[in-house]
Formats: sequence, structure tokens, C-alpha cells
Amino acid sequence: MIDRALIAAKAGNGGNGLVTFHSEKFLAKGGPSGGDGGRGADIVLVADQSLNTLISFRYRKEFKGDHGGPGGSSKKHGRNGENVLIKVPVGTQVFDIGKAEGNETQVADLVADGQSLVIARGGRGGLGNAHFVGATNQEPLLAEAGEIGEEKTLRLELKLLADVGIIGMPNAGKSSLIAAISAARPKVADYPFTTLEPVLGVVEFGRRALVAVDIPGLIQGAHLGAGLGHDFLRHVERTRVLVHLVDGSEADVAGRVETINAELEKFDPRLLERPQLLVVNKVDLPGVAARRSELKASLRRFMKPEDPTRPRESETPYFVSAATHEGIPALVPALFELLDRSTTSGQASSPRVEDDGDLPILRPRGIDAAGAVEVEGESLRIVHRRAVRIANGSDLTLWKARAQFREQLRRMGILRELERMGARAGTTVKVGVKEIVWD
Repeated sequence: MIDRALIAAKAGNGGNGLVTFHSEKFLAKGGPSGGDGGRGADIVLVADQSLNTLISFRYRKEFKGDHGGPGGSSKKHGRNGENVLIKVPVGTQVFDIGKAEGNETQVADLVADGQSLVIARGGRGGLGNAHFVGATNQEPLLAEAGEIGEEKTLRLELKLLADVGIIGMPNAGKSSLIAAISAARPKVADYPFTTLEPVLGVVEFGRRALVAVDIPGLIQGAHLGAGLGHDFLRHVERTRVLVHLVDGSEADVAGRVETINAELEKFDPRLLERPQLLVVNKVDLPGVAARRSELKASLRRFMKPEDPTRPRESETPYFVSAATHEGIPALVPALFELLDRSTTSGQASSPRVEDDGDLPILRPRGIDAAGAVEVEGESLRIVHRRAVRIANGSDLTLWKARAQFREQLRRMGILRELERMGARAGTTVKVGVKEIVWD
């Protein structure tokens, strides 16, 4: 099963704003009319319950969004980039790897059908020169370049969401059981580890339905990764109740139950708090049927009579035959009853919103240009984001445009910072892709 993937996402850049002036017959001074650039496309993950694997990312790992269109004349807005929608299975966890090694953080857990997450946000469109007009500047020659879209490297990890998880040793008959209680058709054979990936099946009872997952066979040492244990145990975390299936023909049935429970506890102690229904398989074999009382006695210590989630009017452990369907009609309603009575949920809880009391009072911030200028060799570089966008979107070879840009730097507090950093006549000042000889 493909349940891990690494993808790269590059959102679209915003379109550039335009420098232009309205011109028509009999209207010589129509004023600035440059439109704004369009927004770059976002890259969005969307949870889709019809998917149960990340196999599509084996063939496509890079996703790029369209750039926004440039602004037009007559204040026309540039075309926005069309968002890129990427479908993933419900239960997909998203981790931002970051640029530094070991800096991985989980950013989302998509647990509901249709839930979406913007993983890379498109850049904002640049402002056209119509936004730079003022009482002292009736002929603005400045515009903004579009903002650069975000670029992310992400790791996706799938933990299937299911109501019921079927666990047990290899060859206990888990695949046969899920085939008996649902329409799932997994590979079934008489040798261990036939199932190498989880299998989902929908179990129906009257007008109700639940989702069951066949967790491939667990063995001793699974919590350390033995037998692909980590891969399988991750899926157990996302189930609400467990069916613990054991092969009744084994000599030490109770010992096998102990082994699996020990692996669950070592992987995550909370898994043992999950309601468990013990089911003995292969009751159609004469040897198992003859040991029925013996098996019930040996497994009684795993029962929790006081457990409110235990089915009330039912025999536990359940004795079934996945091959002949003996005992299945009694098992299916017991699963729904156990689910109804369960108070443990394997699904992620909704994000909790902290109440911090009164709403914060927002006050205007003073001009703070600290860090807006850096020394680069014998030059100075302006790294203030908006100043860079204005420089990249304007023709600074024009003296008047440079004068207007200088006024913008003054308003942003960057002019004083440049002077503090040693800008003098003749100093080369770099900003974005432009270079200016300070005067």
C-alpha cells in the first residue's frame, strides 16, 4: 500500500501592476489608470473519501500553480490563477519538511470528506500606478511587481480512518472475516502474510453501515517495526473499536492474544483503552468446536465485565467461521452495538479554540524599518518586501520614477535606515533586481 509520499508544491506568482495613463480624444490628462495584477494560483489538498491510497503521488510529485495575469489599462484587473486541487484520501496527515533538516512540523490532519488545506499560497497581485496617485503626485510612475508564490516541500502520511479495526496474528483469518461481513474481496490464501496492505470494507446492518479495516498480521516485535509493524500499527490508531481475531486451532490461543495486546501497548498504551471484541475463528473445525468451553475459560481473563462498551446480550468471546459464515449473523449486530456504546474515538478531535477573554485592542504601529537594509559587500541591499515589489514593478531608469520611489522609501522609514547604514552619494543600493546609484 502506498501510504507515504513526498511532494513539492509551488504556488503561482502574482501578476505585475501596470503603469499607464488614461488617454482618449479631447482628454489629454486622463490620469493614471494602471490596473492591478491578478493573484497567483494556490495549491490545495482536498480530502476525498473515495480514495484509500497515495499511489497517485508515485507518478506525480511536483505541482505548480499558474501565475496571475498583469494588470491592464483602464484599471483592468489581471486574470487570477486557477487554484490547483489535489485529492488525497481521508485520513491524510500533512507535514511541512521545511528548509532545515529535522525541522518537520505537522500542519494538518484531513479527517473529513471535503476538508481542504492550502499548502502553498499564491502571491498577491501587484498594485497598478492608479494606487500611487496623491495630492503631491498626480503622475505616478510606480507600480508593484506581483508577490512570489509560496514554495513548500511536504510529506504526506496516510492513516486510514475506520470504525472497526480487525487485528490478530498472521493467518488468523482476518481477510476471510472482512470478506464474510462486507463486500470486500481481499486476497485469501493458506499462508502467513497473505495480506500486505490494509483492506477496507463496508459492513451493513439494516439501514446502517460502518467501515471495517483488515490490519495485516501483527507479530512479536511489531512495535519495533518487525514484519512492517510500524506501517500496520499506524492504521490501528485511527480505529474506534477493535475486533481481536484469533485462530481457535492454535495450541496457545490466550498466549497469542497476550502477544498482540503487548505489541499494541508498546506502540501506544492508549490503544489498549480501545474497546476490543474477542472473536475465535475456525469453529467449523472439529478440534475447535470440541475446545469451545476450554477456550472460553482461557480467554475469560481478557474480558472486562464492567466495561460499558461490552455488548450486553451476547456471548463473548464470539465463535465464528469466516469460511462457512457460522456465527457471522450474531457478530455483525454486536459490532454496531459495540460502536454505539463506545466512548473512545480514533479520529482526530476538532481543533480547540482557546478563549483568551477580551478581544485584543489593535493600535496603529509606528514605522519600523529595522532590518530593512543589509550590507552586501560594498553595497547596500533593501530587503523590505513592499519596497522590493515596487522597485521590481517600476522603471527606475526614469529620474522622476526614482524620485517617487525615494519618497516611498521615506514614508516607509527606509530612507533614514539607509542613511544610518552609511548610504552616501555614489553608494550602490540594490533592491530586488534593480541597482541604484545613490544621489
